Amino acid sequence: MAPDTRRRGAALEDAILHAAADELRESGYAGMTMDRVAHRAGTNKNAIYRRWPSRAALGVAAYRHLVAAELQVPDTGTLRGDALALLRAANATWSSPQGAVLRELLAAATDDPDLLALIRERAGDNSMDAAWLTFLERAVARNEAPPQAVHPRVASVPLTILRGEYALRGLPEVPDAVLVEIVDEIFLPLVRGRAPQP
Repeated sequence: MAPDTRRRGAALEDAILHAAADELRESGYAGMTMDRVAHRAGTNKNAIYRRWPSRAALGVAAYRHLVAAELQVPDTGTLRGDALALLRAANATWSSPQGAVLRELLAAATDDPDLLALIRERAGDNSMDAAWLTFLERAVARNEAPPQAVHPRVASVPLTILRGEYALRGLPEVPDAVLVEIVDEIFLPLVRGRAPQP
């Protein structure tokens, strides 16, 4: 495909991220090259390097693009329902093709300090964290939770525990009963206990 010199800014970035996400899905991080992404996006490598200085940076950005494009934020009408729905979706994603991409990125990070640093840097800055904060804000509006519960650390608890379960079990999927325990025994009591301290 000939380079499209008319695209600029967000349109070009979106095309590059889409191409890189497709490469991750089809070839994995190991098979994703700047040449292949440039060809698929109809641009040149210089346009990519101006935005992402390394393959690692592009790989992490492409994974985030892949996940954000497919994230659907549930609205069940209750904090418990929302939390369970999103935790179940995250659990299903871990065993899906997107989860396989993330596992490959994490595996590659053991030999690539730059990639590991990027994954750590971006871990707390994504649409999934925003979804949990949205749930908490809705719960406050419905008087299900105190305003103090709307806190990034509180929002991060369910997924942090879920990731710990993956690491502990060595499996790409956690039993549903464990997800219910995470919500009912840890997350909801934490949220409800966030009253102001005297």
